[in-house]
Amino acid sequence: MRQIDTDRNLARTILDELRGAIVSGELVPGTLYSVHDLAARLGVSRTPVREALIQLAERGMVRFERNRGIRVLQTSLHDLEEVFAIRLLLEVPATFRATSQRTPGLSEQLSTHLDAMRHAAEERDEAAFMTADRKFHEAINVASGNLRLARYVDSLRDMVFLRGSSTVDRSRGLADILAEHEAIAELVEAGKPTDAAEAMRRHLLTTAQLIIAQESAESGESVHVSYDWTRLTD
Repeated sequence: MRQIDTDRNLARTILDELRGAIVSGELVPGTLYSVHDLAARLGVSRTPVREALIQLAERGMVRFERNRGIRVLQTSLHDLEEVFAIRLLLEVPATFRATSQRTPGLSEQLSTHLDAMRHAAEERDEAAFMTADRKFHEAINVASGNLRLARYVDSLRDMVFLRGSSTVDRSRGLADILAEHEAIAELVEAGKPTDAAEAMRRHLLTTAQLIIAQESAESGESVHVSYDWTRLTD
């Protein structure tokens, strides 16, 4: 982690830096860290670091352990199921609403993010591809008019990255993922809310099914609840 410039957006910067360190694996799942040590590494006081960790705890990324410090949590297979179930329940209607409202500039934003995804796919840069993917979904969710939903869905994506789950070159390629996003963008631009929402549903459903099947097979991990994905969004 880099040291923080205390003169600009301190609280948000600390939160982003800690979140990024967790997602990247710099802060290792299962490991205990002290607030004091993290503050020293960032070059800031303990109070804003503790506040940022409280927010990360609310997102399910860390857990405070009394008199011991904070532990970075590992995302379970059951967590992944819940994340995708929630995303399906939120992002499908958000896509319908964003398309219905014909939000000014949305098509241009989606086009920009698709261009970034195409370039990243050509360069085989999965990290850049997923950053653009994230911005694509965020643009639609923000355009729905529900900023709280957009922020919540964005935080849910961290749970997937925290596990290191990806279908790229395992269940499908970057070109396959890009095609799913292109289909969504085309229907949003055409002003077809029902079809756009259905395309989003298919995209999320495909991702959920592939990741969960893949992770279950590789880890042998069982889940407490098994969603019937084909019925969940009917």
